[in-house]
Amino acid sequence: MSNSDHGENIIEVSDISFSYGATQVLKDITLSIHRGDYLGIVGGNGAGKTSLLKIILGLLSPQKGKVLLFGQDIREFKDWSKIGYVPQKVTNFDPNFPATVREVVLMGRYGRRGLMHRVTEEDRTEARKALEQVEMWEYKDRQIGDLSGGQQQRVFIARALAGKPEVIFLDEPTVGVETHIKDEFYALLRKLNEDLHLTVVLITHDIESMAHEAMHIACIDHTIFFHDSIDAYFKDSHAVVHPHP
Repeated sequence: MSNSDHGENIIEVSDISFSYGATQVLKDITLSIHRGDYLGIVGGNGAGKTSLLKIILGLLSPQKGKVLLFGQDIREFKDWSKIGYVPQKVTNFDPNFPATVREVVLMGRYGRRGLMHRVTEEDRTEARKALEQVEMWEYKDRQIGDLSGGQQQRVFIARALAGKPEVIFLDEPTVGVETHIKDEFYALLRKLNEDLHLTVVLITHDIESMAHEAMHIACIDHTIFFHDSIDAYFKDSHAVVHPHP
């Protein structure tokens, strides 16, 4: 996996703290994501993983600390097409939503073009590429609601890929997914990371899977208590408290 360039931080989180009212969710979080990484951010339910992700995506503002995206303060950052996002439980939507697979993926071009733009040939080409990358092109004319949960998940990844991001965040994407589909899903993420040199950040409580899949791991329980390579994690595991779902 030589596509990881540890000389280039594309996302830097420095000394972040965040609270919901009187409840502190994150304390003094410092984390760097390098170009080409496949990073697993793991922790139990309520550990603060999703809150950290929302802060990186600009959906929440921390009470303390700083976030840099591609070297720029998040408050000034405008090029959001560089960041792809597959939110938690994307498969929980109206099964009668009237859109084909291709139409859903074309929505991923709006971040680059704007909501009111007319679909171009370039948009169609990028949508096709994205569906081919997740092996779903043959389903392009199917209604999104007619697909299985695993297939829908691939389509929503394709929607994120259609915007040609440099990093993609996925929030608990395998919750409720059968084991064999989960294995296929992780194989897809490895392929995207290795073949497309796409930086992948996966938010999950599934530390066992991350131990086999990710290049690096960050363990969170309101603060970061481990952030390094998978090999280092197992060498230091006697000193690391394993998070539980």
